[in-house]
Amino acid sequence: MSTAEPLRPQLRPPWLAPLVDNLDRVPGVFRRRLPAEVLAALSGVGAPSSRDAAVLVLFSGPPEHPAGQVPDDSDLLLLVRAGTLRHHAGQAAFPGGAVDPDDAGPVHTALREASEETGIDPARLHPLATLDRMFIPPSGFHVVPVLAYSADPGPVTVVNESETAAVARIPLRALVNPANRLMVYHPAAGPRFAGPAFRLNDMLVWGFTGHVISAMLDVAGWAQPWDTQDVRELNDATELVGDDSEESV
Repeated sequence: MSTAEPLRPQLRPPWLAPLVDNLDRVPGVFRRRLPAEVLAALSGVGAPSSRDAAVLVLFSGPPEHPAGQVPDDSDLLLLVRAGTLRHHAGQAAFPGGAVDPDDAGPVHTALREASEETGIDPARLHPLATLDRMFIPPSGFHVVPVLAYSADPGPVTVVNESETAAVARIPLRALVNPANRLMVYHPAAGPRFAGPAFRLNDMLVWGFTGHVISAMLDVAGWAQPWDTQDVRELNDATELVGDDSEESV
């Protein structure tokens, strides 16, 4: 990966085409639920300490499946950050990280970081497109999400326990399932700043990652009606993880 990785949107499977072909709509949907104060912060204006980063948004599934339907055996790669990290400790996230000086661009960064964090083989992945760069105020990073596809990405695992607590390929059907969706807010921010979240077997996906996934489900036409009035404080929502009495993966 010493040179810039080419983007090949033509390699998307039919079921992923509605998302890839309308990727320019994702930022608008992402921002739709955000209060004005958050939108201002996300502009990144006046953030001299900001750094560039990239994350890998990897979808896996069959190469042939009708558009408009989510394949039963499709998934999205996520990880849980180690609880000792300085930024976003213990949070579910896309694989990724800061740009290194030798990186050839955001695609290179996303593939390199994903390989370092999850052990995934970049040669099995097809980078399809990039989203607009987004500013993440808590960490001060400008992040470029890189959308990619693989029919079979192979095994994934925790490579460095000091950085990553867990790695999982989350079934798309679990993310689409309305029973797994809720709104979550940080106690320091209050309910006005609640955003889309997903309660899964072993993780709560919220914050930046939850917003991006929710926007992608909407744009792809996969989202089903869900209870946006189910608003929970972060600690209360975290307690739902692993609760067999609630629907999950």
